[in-house]
Amino acid sequence: MTTMAATAPLPFEQHQPPMGLRERKKLKTRIAIRKATYRLIADQGYDATTVEQIAAAAEVSPSTVFRYFPTKEDIVLTDEYDPVMEAVLRTRPADEPPLESLRIILTGAVAAILENEPEEMQLRTRLMLEVPALRARMTETMADTSQLLARPIADRAGREPDDLEVRVFTAAVMAALREALILWGERGQQDDLVALVDRTLDMLEGGLRL
Repeated sequence: MTTMAATAPLPFEQHQPPMGLRERKKLKTRIAIRKATYRLIADQGYDATTVEQIAAAAEVSPSTVFRYFPTKEDIVLTDEYDPVMEAVLRTRPADEPPLESLRIILTGAVAAILENEPEEMQLRTRLMLEVPALRARMTETMADTSQLLARPIADRAGREPDDLEVRVFTAAVMAALREALILWGERGQQDDLVALVDRTLDMLEGGLRL
């Protein structure tokens, strides 16, 4: 059952970890590289866009691009929300069901991305459907996010992060999110993505009803 709390976007900016000058400069560089990449891809396509072009557009060196993003796929797929989601998850009530906690975290993150970076989100999702390397890398990055979110879930349950049940639970939630994103893209991004994610987690909670 969907709750009212799950439909209200969380104030993610309140949970950004404090940053010194060095961290702010790094974040500014990461964002500049990503935005330059999105502009170039929108103009000339993914395959035609090179790291050298991205570096020139972001006014950094190619080595700097690779220092922040190991691959071109990572530039497209990486955002700043994973550590924030972990931080928000740790603030949820200890007696809240884990799936409800993740529902609130994920719908809040999706709502925040759509509000703050709508064009980037649309382009990213379209590219995930069109570029096999991006779709494969998406699966890997979501596995990383699953491991990150497993830590606070495990702490709350008094288990280890590599506990089988914890790993299966967080992996299943992230796999469900992946399918919701893919379906959203396949349908021309016309659906309400937050509602689609909410519905996806409803199904995960209640099972497939025939």
